[in-house]
Amino acid sequence: MSVTLSRCLCRVFSRQTAPSSFLLGEHHHTVQSPWFAPVMTLKTSAPLRAEPKKKKKVDPRREQMLRERMRKKLKKLEKVPPELIPIEDLITPAKCLDETRERSAPRLSFEESEGRALLLKEWCRYKQEQHFAEVEAVELALEAQREALEELKLESEELYQAALKPDPLLFPFTHKGPAYTPPKTKYEAPDGKYNNITKVYTQ
Repeated sequence: MSVTLSRCLCRVFSRQTAPSSFLLGEHHHTVQSPWFAPVMTLKTSAPLRAEPKKKKKVDPRREQMLRERMRKKLKKLEKVPPELIPIEDLITPAKCLDETRERSAPRLSFEESEGRALLLKEWCRYKQEQHFAEVEAVELALEAQREALEELKLESEELYQAALKPDPLLFPFTHKGPAYTPPKTKYEAPDGKYNNITKVYTQ
């Protein structure tokens, strides 16, 4: 039985190798084609040379050290106070703080600068005297009003009380209309287009 089996196998192998030798001898260019391969070159079995990926050896001390470092970093971050988000409406833009002049001031002579300084002093003196005169006039008017009210109180109490009341005709002002504009019931506000330039701050 074994002899007959071996003969059959030899016949099959000889039939398969014959065309391959013929192709290698006469038509060598056909073997190079990717679309043609002999039956003997086909392998259907799974690759047995592969091995599982080696696992890296993990040191538990190293992992513990990394965890301790992370804990220390978190503690440092907790100690740092949170940054306040700036309010742009209360910040003066830099272009307004820039005090550089576009044109240089003209150079004045010594006589011109002295004359301007004396004129400024004279103007300050004049405004001071004017202010003192206005204050004195107001004080004299209040004193005269007080004396007139005292004399009026001695003459008639009713006239004195009437004099203390405010005069409604002193500032004639009339206003008619609603206190606020009522909204329209069937009015639909249009959706306008806008560019959102709000800055997003991350802590």
